[in-house]
Amino acid sequence: MNVSYFIAKRLAVSKKYKSSVSAPIIKIAVVAVAISVIMMLVAVATGIGMQHVIRDKISAFGGHIVVSPFDNNDSGITIEPFSLDDDLVQTIASDREVKSIQPIATKAGIIRTEETFEGVLYKGVSADYDFSSIASYLVSGKVPEFGEETSNQIVISQYLANRLQVKTGDKLSTYFLKNNHQSAPNARGFEIVGIYQSDFKEFDETYVIGDLRQVQRLNKWRNDEVGAYEISLYNIDHLSPVTMQIYQMLPPDVNATSISEQFYNIFSWLELFDFNMQIIIGIMIIVSVINMIVALLVLILERSQMIGILKALGADNWAIRKIFLYNATRIVLRGLFWGNLIGVGLLLIQKYFNIIKLDASQYYVESAPVYLNLWYILAINIAVVMICYLVLIIPSYLVAKISPVKVIKFQ
Repeated sequence: MNVSYFIAKRLAVSKKYKSSVSAPIIKIAVVAVAISVIMMLVAVATGIGMQHVIRDKISAFGGHIVVSPFDNNDSGITIEPFSLDDDLVQTIASDREVKSIQPIATKAGIIRTEETFEGVLYKGVSADYDFSSIASYLVSGKVPEFGEETSNQIVISQYLANRLQVKTGDKLSTYFLKNNHQSAPNARGFEIVGIYQSDFKEFDETYVIGDLRQVQRLNKWRNDEVGAYEISLYNIDHLSPVTMQIYQMLPPDVNATSISEQFYNIFSWLELFDFNMQIIIGIMIIVSVINMIVALLVLILERSQMIGILKALGADNWAIRKIFLYNATRIVLRGLFWGNLIGVGLLLIQKYFNIIKLDASQYYVESAPVYLNLWYILAINIAVVMICYLVLIIPSYLVAKISPVKVIKFQ
């Protein structure tokens, strides 16, 4: 029988113990642990959620890696066509980290309606382009369907639709300059089949997505000539090594650029979330530890007579210290229970009802995103228990300083 655990359990359920001087201190400690856990869960869930949502949005409209000639990299507009060897494309596609590799090309143009006009960047994609990621951002309509013939179907952003005062099903006249810049521009008629909203002004204010063959015909390219290749990965965490690996496969005049390089400012901002999460977790653990230390010291001082009696009966210091460590662990576990219950509950409410709204122009999302994962929840709980337990061993040494003769005589 574990005597220390038995005594600790009897103390915890004792009515006298619940009405003692230490009772309010213990309640404060439980509340402090619970609040700390809530703050840590919210910080990690929203921080990781923001990172995932923004990364997914960028990759949905631009892939994870873009392969293009060096001349085309800075402007984002196709200047000269190129093509990769079929064997090289197959080699890249066969990499276990690569989900897909798809050709694209862009061309600047002007959309004109009866009342207004807008400059756009027409992004041409192939017939087998994976629209699944873009489909999740559609607010109306559908993604384009490309057959054997060149398609005139396009999707535009909600921003452009509002500026042009158009909707799905409407026809648009778009004008593209010819390469010699001297003759009259090429006019093309397009049909809006879908409208998307990404909340990224870099995409929403610019991109119109349609058939790659339109760009090839406008530029008089061959069927195998494209402006770039977009590569999507299964795991964005492997972005840097895979980008370097692909770059080493390419010809000397072709470059591979990751989305973290293309959108350096945004990804640098996202990295601050990791730092913020670390700061919040550190502060909350310190708050929990301080409150637990105070509670443990009060418990020890309040039970000094019991400590003296146990020592007089032959109990060693470690056995007595374990009584208070068991009690402290019980306090921590109670705080964890309520902290997880309230914290996860609040996160689930936000996840499914989007109570907290954000300014999309500043944060790229309309509501605070939530990422719930069992592993990081367990990691937070285990870290709190272990850190609190290890730190509480130090004040428990106060037991060894208590003299049974003096305490019993004093009492």
